[in-house]
Formats: sequence, C-alpha cells, structure tokens
Amino acid sequence: QVQLVESGGGLVQAGGSLRLSCAASGRTFSSYAMGWFRQAPGKERKFVASISWSGSSTYYADSVKGRFTISRDNAKNTVYLQINSLKPEDTAVYYCAADLKWYYSDYPKYAYWGQGTQVTVSS
Repeated sequence: QVQLVESGGGLVQAGGSLRLSCAASGRTFSSYAMGWFRQAPGKERKFVASISWSGSSTYYADSVKGRFTISRDNAKNTVYLQINSLKPEDTAVYYCAADLKWYYSDYPKYAYWGQGTQVTVSS
C-alpha cells in the first residue's frame, strides 16, 4: 500500500501560482503512476493531470494544458502540480492518487488517494 499526503494549497489571487505537493510513503514510489484530480463544491471529481512511473510521460485535461505542470521526484517520493495563471474556476479541493497501473484520467480506478488540499482563487 501507499499513503498520500497533499500540501501546498491556499488562498491566492487570480493570476497567481501555487505548487502542490503529494508525499507518498509505503511501498516503492516509483512503482506507482500518479494523478491529480480536483473537486469543486457541489461538483463531481475531475481529472487534472497524470504522470507515468518514471515521469517520462504526462497527460493533461484539456482545460489545464499550458497552465498546469505535473512532475515527480522519485528520490523524494513526491509528485508535484505546478499551477500558473490561476483562475477563480480553479477553486477546488485537489487530490492526488496512485496506482500500480497508469489509468490516465480514469479516476475511479486509482486505488490510493490522499485527503486533499484546498485551493481557493479570489478574483
């Protein structure tokens, strides 16, 4: 199993940037493909970005391409989500997820989830 803890959320003004982190513990981190998802109040959870085991491949939701960057550091057991040019519609709880298989955007199939970190963007 793997345990995931997100951090880095907060309140920022539109146009600002944040870097979210997701620290993993447990089994070998590099064995897991990782994903970021978000859930706005009253809405379903949606895919944001995912990354392969080595970090050599990434996949993004169309809505975030060019503003969000997912990366990972296997030596630090951490996956990151750099968010630039924040918009009020980016306000959500951001979750990281892990699985031994890379399910790209298919969030119900990811086996392990963190508790989420709140991102609030003011206009």
